[in-house]
Amino acid sequence: MTKAPISLQDLRRRIYVKAKAEPTWRFWGLYVHVCKMETLHEAYQMAKSNNGAPGIDGITFDAVEESGVEGFLKQMQDELVANTYQPMPVRKKEIPKDGGNKVRVLSIPTIRDRVVQGALKLILEPIFEADFQSGSYGYRPKRSAHEAVDRVAQAIVQGLTRIIDLDLRAYFDNVQASWGLSIAACAALRASGGLTTCLS
Repeated sequence: MTKAPISLQDLRRRIYVKAKAEPTWRFWGLYVHVCKMETLHEAYQMAKSNNGAPGIDGITFDAVEESGVEGFLKQMQDELVANTYQPMPVRKKEIPKDGGNKVRVLSIPTIRDRVVQGALKLILEPIFEADFQSGSYGYRPKRSAHEAVDRVAQAIVQGLTRIIDLDLRAYFDNVQASWGLSIAACAALRASGGLTTCLS
């Protein structure tokens, strides 16, 4: 008997439900889902919707579309499956910050690397989403700053008045080297089988 393949949406839902039900569960065999064409297509669409600038290779979304998205994704899939995929260096771009007195250095990955990052996000996000506290709003799917403000307003009505304010100014300016290792270490706690190699 052959099982029908499940959609990416169903897979993400199943991963989330399992992660929520069993917080100490360690997932195995997720890398194969990162390499699936459906995942890569969705990751490509996510990257394209951001309409970002090209990376160090100078390749734009228009150029990818012109040469063929299918071939672009197929080559990426082949490299991922063969474990030969290597990310390219990021393009550095300085932008003014604090009224022009300082600069922030943006690191712009290639489209190819954005797609792989997006594919990893699509598969890993449901695991970590299940671990977040309900009151956490930053950088989470289907959550907004407006919802966070509403939550604070509800807490004030309930008589909760203690506030903890954290300022993460310039945080990402100083954690570049160890950040990737931290992500890989966190991922290793919940997922195994090729993903941690891809992340580190």
